[in-house]
Amino acid sequence: MKKQFQVIVTFFSLLFMVSCSTENPISETTSIPIVTVPQTQAKSYNYLALGDSYTIGQSVCETCRFPAQLSKSLGNLNVSNTYSLKIIAQTGWTTSNLISAVNTQNLASNYDLVTLLIGVNNQYQNRNFSLYEKEFPELVKKAIALAKGDKTNVILVSIPDYAYTPFGQTSGNQTTISTEIDQYNAFAKKYCDDNAIVFINITDITRQGLTNKNLVASDGLHPSELAYSLFVERILPKATTALNN
Repeated sequence: MKKQFQVIVTFFSLLFMVSCSTENPISETTSIPIVTVPQTQAKSYNYLALGDSYTIGQSVCETCRFPAQLSKSLGNLNVSNTYSLKIIAQTGWTTSNLISAVNTQNLASNYDLVTLLIGVNNQYQNRNFSLYEKEFPELVKKAIALAKGDKTNVILVSIPDYAYTPFGQTSGNQTTISTEIDQYNAFAKKYCDDNAIVFINITDITRQGLTNKNLVASDGLHPSELAYSLFVERILPKATTALNN
């Protein structure tokens, strides 16, 4: 009797195990759900740099000037994106020259980023300060129009102080140069602050040109590649914010 009971228990145990295995069968062909991670879509950006010798990069290589370094730095943040750089600048240009150059070019208003650095030649050529007061705002408005009409896509850069270069030291009026550069920059900064436009000060960097000769280009007047890289360190965060808006 005991033996029969053991056989019955064994039978039902086997039946239970078979039942469990058939309720949740595992097949070799059972597919595992694939989780896809959305990829960041590559974007193309248009960058316009407006200015004078400080923008065109007098006495440094094409990739050494600050707009080129800025474009490269932006690209390094996201290697899938592309940045198209256009520069409208020339050594010796005043605000009047830049306005004329912009007006004669049939520019599309599709720039994602516009930088503007202008005014040193107004000071150097002894133009009346009232000319800058009139034309600087005009240039800012043009920059905004070219930046898709969005002022958050525009960055203004202060004027370097060439009094702190070997050339400036030979002029005999270093104090006057610095005082007038301060006047130009103060006007530009106030205009930007009043109109909620980004203004980046880089003038203090150039005022280290006598103690750090590596900040001055080989011509003894313009910023070097190193100086421009320091400009970019300050401009880059604001440029990144502008492009992410």
